[in-house]
Amino acid sequence: MPKVEKCRICGSNDLHFFLRLGKTPLANNFIKPEKADEKEAAYPLEVCLCKNCGLVQLGYVVPPEIMFKEYIYFSSTSETIRAHFASLASEVLEQFSRKNDLIVEIASNDGVLLKNFLGRDIRALGVEPATNVAAVANKAGVETLNEFFNSKTAKRILAERGSASAIIANNVFAHIPDLHDFADGLRTLLAPDGTLIIEFPYLCDLYENLEFDTVYHEHLSYYSLKPVMHLFEKYGMELFDARKFPVHGGTMRIYAQKKGGRHPVNKERLKGFLARERKLGLYSTESWDAFAKRVENLKIDLVSMLLRLKKEGKKIAIYSAPAKGNTLLNYCRIGNEVVDYAVDKSQHKQGLLTPGMRIRVFGLNMLEERKPDYLLILAWNFADEIMKQQADFKKAGGHFIIPVPSPRII
Repeated sequence: MPKVEKCRICGSNDLHFFLRLGKTPLANNFIKPEKADEKEAAYPLEVCLCKNCGLVQLGYVVPPEIMFKEYIYFSSTSETIRAHFASLASEVLEQFSRKNDLIVEIASNDGVLLKNFLGRDIRALGVEPATNVAAVANKAGVETLNEFFNSKTAKRILAERGSASAIIANNVFAHIPDLHDFADGLRTLLAPDGTLIIEFPYLCDLYENLEFDTVYHEHLSYYSLKPVMHLFEKYGMELFDARKFPVHGGTMRIYAQKKGGRHPVNKERLKGFLARERKLGLYSTESWDAFAKRVENLKIDLVSMLLRLKKEGKKIAIYSAPAKGNTLLNYCRIGNEVVDYAVDKSQHKQGLLTPGMRIRVFGLNMLEERKPDYLLILAWNFADEIMKQQADFKKAGGHFIIPVPSPRII
């Protein structure tokens, strides 16, 4: 796998590598127990900053066909995400669509968002590359194309169904290897007065909250507004607004349109976000070198905490096994000698082993069968939801460990 030589937005070769997390397996490639002794493929996990446009991006790219044709993440698992998407759907229906309009969601997963449009006189279409996930959506009545979205797909949808009044892309923008082809496809499919809505983890939050574990091979890019605006300008589109949401540890939702579209540009809000990015130093190599040092210190603190608890005879279980958690486990080398087991609500992960560290994942009933003293919450972005669900564990004397931005016991 060749090292990235040029920025995937501006093409500059002035890249500064600052974070090296070692060779790791793909974060969502959970392992069947009978294959536990087989060697896993591992790829370099390194991050660099483009000193020209400010894009933070992976230094090595794994082909998407390897990562996304079969997928183990289902959005509907989280109550928080279901509520967040229901709110977004209401906004689209009220502000950005009319009767019989076409609404397209890119990387629509199991249809958790598009279900909100069923029976609403809207033509909703999902585009989802993971075959198993697309099948679940179609079975639920959400029409879903099982393929990657690109300029070719956009032209076919346009020819068969017409232009889209709204295109939605949640938590997929970071996964796109060819951003220029993707942007070209968006421009092709979007109606002249249409609205593009994209959500992605916001770089300000990653930097401030030390969210290094959100770095894994599926996430090729880590966005601030500056490089995003640069990309869309190349394709005749403009951002007209942006809003922050707390989900996933800090999510940015951008609203874009073709230049000269019907929506007034919220210049003050966009300027405010750009000013914050500059103040934090998100375009500075020094800032990111300091970030890498903070990551090293977190690793030392977390491992020391877990080893101390283990030495005291405490039982430690992992609650939830998200992709980000596997970055943390593999970087910190936290395995079966430290934790007793993992649990996850997703039936698609239960009975499997985590990539790399090979920790067995069970259903939540294991918490009653083999009661732990501590729960290490790897899906820290849903920590409030999880701690609420596990209130009885806390009342019985149990404790939660939140690893990011600094290891702490609750």
